[in-house]
Amino acid sequence: MNYLEALSRRYSVKKFNNQRIPQETLHNILESGKLSASSLGLQPYKIVVVESEEMKQKLIPAFYNPSQISTCSHLIVIISKKMIEEHYIHGYFNHISEVRQTPVESLAPFKNSINQHINQKTQDEILSWAEKQSYIVLANLMYAAAIENIDSCPMEGFRQDLIEEILNINRETEKVTVTLALGYRSEEDYFQHMKKVRKPNEKLFKFI
Repeated sequence: MNYLEALSRRYSVKKFNNQRIPQETLHNILESGKLSASSLGLQPYKIVVVESEEMKQKLIPAFYNPSQISTCSHLIVIISKKMIEEHYIHGYFNHISEVRQTPVESLAPFKNSINQHINQKTQDEILSWAEKQSYIVLANLMYAAAIENIDSCPMEGFRQDLIEEILNINRETEKVTVTLALGYRSEEDYFQHMKKVRKPNEKLFKFI
């Protein structure tokens, strides 16, 4: 199946069949999130993978449409940073130095540029920027899942406060942005038989 066939087959599943995703397949999907493009390379987010039935059951009341949570194999929760602390940037450059075998001192101009860029932003602007990066991760995860023949459903319809309480998220520095259920579609989900509806090319694309 090529990528266009995979994306054509993809839809937002309303009910999964409880079948577990093989660990290697899940690893491949998560790696696509890890490899996602990220502004300045800072990856201002973290990804929580909910795989235990116990934790999924705890999270069900936090969702307005819980059928996906109760039947999916895994639930991905993408959490955005509300602030980029000095120690976070310091750790980032130490990691670059380690991975690329580069003296950390040689990275000073890039580090200073990032510090200047971040310091010019308000906390609201940083959160907005971080959430945009989180949605790029979401797109990568959905695309990889489609290629792996794994179904998915991105979800924003949840009680943010309740998820953050259950997952013990520090609300001063982080925010749950979006979630993604992964698994295999149920035969009972009639949405899979509906034709995909998208704008016609002439209304979507403009060539200039």
